[in-house]
Amino acid sequence: MTHSRALSQLKGMKTLEVLDMIEPLRGFKDGYLMSLNLGTPPQVVQVFMDTGSDLIWVPCGNFSFECMQCDDFMNNKLVSSFYPSLSSSSFRDTCTSPLCTNIHSSDNTFDPCAIAGCSLTTIIKNTCPRPCPSFSYTYGGGGLVIGSLNRDTLRVHGSGGDLREVSSFCFGCVSSAFKEPLGLVGFGKGLLSFPSQVGFVHKGFSHCFLGFKFSNNPNFTSPLIIGDLAITSRDGFHFTPMLSNPIYPNLYYIGLESITVISNGNGNTSSSSSSSSLQLQVPLNLKSFDSGGNGGMLIDSGTTYTHLPEPLYSQLLSELSSKISYKRCSDIEVRSGFDLCFKVPVSDEVAGVMLPDISLRFLNDVELVLPKESCYYAISAPKEKMVVKCLLFQRMDQDDGEGYGPAGVFGSFQQQNVEVVYDLEKERIGFLPVDCASSAASHGLIH
Repeated sequence: MTHSRALSQLKGMKTLEVLDMIEPLRGFKDGYLMSLNLGTPPQVVQVFMDTGSDLIWVPCGNFSFECMQCDDFMNNKLVSSFYPSLSSSSFRDTCTSPLCTNIHSSDNTFDPCAIAGCSLTTIIKNTCPRPCPSFSYTYGGGGLVIGSLNRDTLRVHGSGGDLREVSSFCFGCVSSAFKEPLGLVGFGKGLLSFPSQVGFVHKGFSHCFLGFKFSNNPNFTSPLIIGDLAITSRDGFHFTPMLSNPIYPNLYYIGLESITVISNGNGNTSSSSSSSSLQLQVPLNLKSFDSGGNGGMLIDSGTTYTHLPEPLYSQLLSELSSKISYKRCSDIEVRSGFDLCFKVPVSDEVAGVMLPDISLRFLNDVELVLPKESCYYAISAPKEKMVVKCLLFQRMDQDDGEGYGPAGVFGSFQQQNVEVVYDLEKERIGFLPVDCASSAASHGLIH
C-alpha cells in the first residue's frame, strides 16, 4: 500500500467537500457517544468516540450481533444495530482497497485478495472484485471485534447545522464482539479513522466533555468540532507537542513532566497565603519512548480514568492522603476498586473544600490544573449529611512489570470541563479549562 494511493481513494469519496462539522456527544456510562447517520434510508447508530484507535465500527443486525461479557449494556435502549440489507446504498469493500490492506495490517497489498481466493491474473492487475475478507481488531483493554468492511453513505452536521453527505464511507460491520457492546468511531491518525475519511487528518478537531453529572441526559450534549473551526482563534490555550511514537504513529501521545498536589486551607486555589504544594517528579518514560514504542502518555477518550505508573501513582496517593483531613473510607475503597475515598460533609461537597488540586505539567511548560470535579467524584448518595468522594485516578496496569505499551494514560474523566484541541496540522494538543456547559450552549447543544 502506498500513501498516495490511499489519499487518492479518500479524495474519490468526496471527503474534501465536507467543511467544518459540529457533532453532539452524549455522556453515557463511562464514555461519550456520537451518532452515526448511515445508509439509505438513514439509520442512526450510537457509538463511543475514541481517540485511542482508528477503526470505525457498528454492530450489524444482519448477523445477529453477539457480544460476550457485555451484559451491563445489551438491554439498554441506546444499544442499536445497523442493518446493511435495509440500506440501498450499502456495499462490501473490495479486497483491492487500501483500507482493506490497512485493516489486515499487511504491508503487501496482494494479501487480502489472495486470502479472498482471487485468481493470479486479477491479483496482478489489481482487478479482483471479491469483497475484503473478514477481519479481527483488538483493543488495549482486551476487547475484540470480528466483522466485515462495509461502505455506505454517512451524513454529518455542518457548522451551520445542515446535513452533508459523505459517500462510500468505510466502517466495520461487526457480527461478534468481546467486551465491546457498542460501536466505536476511531479518531486516530490512520487511514481508517474518522478524521482521515472526512478529510481532516491534516487539520484537527476539538472536544469539550461535559461532567458525568449530565450523563444519560439527552438535553445536554458536549461539542465535538472538526475542521478549521476547531484549530483557529485559540486564544488562551496552552499547547504541548504531540510525541511521535515510532511503532504506533496513529495514536496521540504527550509528555508528562511533573504532577503537583496543591492543598488549599480555604478551598481557594488563588490564595497563596493558605496554600502549599508539592511537585512529584515523574519517570522519564512518561515523555519518551524506547525502541519498541513503549512509553509516553497516551491521551485517550476511550479510557475513562487517568492511569499512572508505579511508584508515581503511590506517591500521589500518599501525598493526597497527607493533605486531606476527611475520614478515610477503607470499606468503600475495597468495594469500589478506587484507592482513595473519603467521607465529605455535604456542605463541602460542591466546593470541594480541603480537597487538594492536582496540576499536570506537560512538555513546553504547559500546566493544566484539573477541575476538582474531574479528580474526585461522589460515588454514593448523601447519608447523614455526608457523601463519599473517591479519587478517580488508577494504577497503570503493566504486563508482568515489563512496561509494555504507554507509560500512562490521560483519560476522559480528567478531561471534563477542559476544552482539548488536537491541532493535527501543527502536531500539538492544547488545553483550556472552561465550563463545557456554556460552550455547549453557545453551539446550541443544550435544549
